Amino acid sequence: MLTAILYGLVTAVPIAIGAAIGLRWDLPARVLATLMAFGAGTMIAAVSTELFVPAFKQAGIGLAGAALFLGTAVYVVADHVVETKLGSRAIGPALMLGVFLDGVPENTALGVSLTAGGSLVLVVAIAVGNVPEAVSGASLMRREHDMSRRYALVMWIATAAILVAVTVGGYAVSDAISPTAVSHVQAFAGGATLGVLANGLMPEAYREGGWWVGLATAGGFLLAFVLG
Repeated sequence: MLTAILYGLVTAVPIAIGAAIGLRWDLPARVLATLMAFGAGTMIAAVSTELFVPAFKQAGIGLAGAALFLGTAVYVVADHVVETKLGSRAIGPALMLGVFLDGVPENTALGVSLTAGGSLVLVVAIAVGNVPEAVSGASLMRREHDMSRRYALVMWIATAAILVAVTVGGYAVSDAISPTAVSHVQAFAGGATLGVLANGLMPEAYREGGWWVGLATAGGFLLAFVLG
C-alpha cells in the first residue's frame, strides 16, 4: 500500500507543481512547447509498450481495440463539449480535463500493475506528461479566463489528490479484478491518452514551438522506451 501511495504521489505531485508554475509565471512559448512535446513522446511510448501491448496480449485485438477506441471517444467527446461551451478559450480547461480523463484510467492501471511489480516507464511517462499539461493548462486558465489563482490551484491540487486516491484504489482492488478487466482498463487508458495527445498536447506544442518540436517528442519517446 505504501508503494501505491508513493507511485500515486510521483505521478500527481507534478500536476500541482506544474499548475503552480503556470499560475505564477509565463514560461517562454518555446520552452513550454518543448516540455509538451517531450511529455507527448513519453506518453506515446507508455501507450505502446505499457498499456496497449499488455491489453492486446491478454484480451486480443477485438476487446483491446474496442476499449482503446472507447477511451479515445470518451475524451474527444468531452473535449468537444468543452470547446462548444468555451470556444477559442477552451484549451486551458481542455488540458485539465485531459489530465483527469486520461489520468483516472492510467493511474488505475498503474495501481493494478503494482501487484506484478509496477511499471517504471508508466510512472515516468505519466509524471513527465502531467507537467506540461498542468503548466500550460493553468497558464491559459489564468490568462484567458481571468480565473483566481487560488481557485485554479485548488482545482489542480484536487485533481492531483483524486489521482493519488485512484492509484491506491486500483492497488486495493487488484486481487479482485480479472486479467481481462485489467486489460480493458489498460486499453481504455491508452485510448484516452491518445485522445489527449491528438486533440490537445501535440497540436498545442506544434503551434507554440514550430517544426522542430518533433525532435523533443522523439527524445521523450526514446527515454521512456529505454526505461521500459
